[in-house]
Amino acid sequence: MRSFLLFLCGVVVAGAAFVAADATSPVRIAQSPQATTGDRAALGKNIRDYLIANPEVLVEAMQELERKQDSQRDSQAQKAIDQQQAALLGDPATPSTGNPNGDVTIVEFSDYQCPYCKKAHTAVKSVIAADGKVKLIYKDLPILGEASKIAAVAALASIKQGKHDAFHDALMANTAKLDDTRIFDIAASVGIDVDRLKADMNDPAIKKTIDRNMALAQELGVRGTPAFVVGKQFVPGAVDADALKQLISEARKGS
Repeated sequence: MRSFLLFLCGVVVAGAAFVAADATSPVRIAQSPQATTGDRAALGKNIRDYLIANPEVLVEAMQELERKQDSQRDSQAQKAIDQQQAALLGDPATPSTGNPNGDVTIVEFSDYQCPYCKKAHTAVKSVIAADGKVKLIYKDLPILGEASKIAAVAALASIKQGKHDAFHDALMANTAKLDDTRIFDIAASVGIDVDRLKADMNDPAIKKTIDRNMALAQELGVRGTPAFVVGKQFVPGAVDADALKQLISEARKGS
């Protein structure tokens, strides 16, 4: 898909440049419904020759496309953040940690099989522990397969045993491939009653919570995990500790 967009952008830009360079036959070919196969072939060859001679056009076109896509994503996210404050911050079924009365709230969308989520997890936890004035809300977004879904349901079910924080941290620290057995072994390792956990996982309210997370992520334009909302700023992708501290500082200034 990316290669196709790259080619398409190059053709559009190169075609425009070719038309501008020769304002005679290309214009007639583009405008005339009677254009012959030979005319179209000639135009195609000229565009190809232009691209070969000016390959930087492809890079410039792709950069412009990505800039526009990022701008559209940011605009969509900001609109959703403004309109979905209750869903972001007020869902009683969504687990949280940190300071419940913090002056900055971070909402994190994550998947237990996402390596970038695991990398960001260490930074997020360390910053929250050191700051003391930040609340973190977890939004499970299981997009990487069946094991991700099972882990997300199990994590939400663990709330009933008061073990979500410990279970979440252990799942994020896990480096082995996740499956049913591994998930329940991790649960047992943090003191969770596994039989009770399995029974609690059948609660239909858990699936509804995940469905709400999915719908909210779509509203925000989340394309993958992790993704964060820090204050009222949308942050796609993993963040390190320094970047997160800066984002929290900016959120405080804007509050």
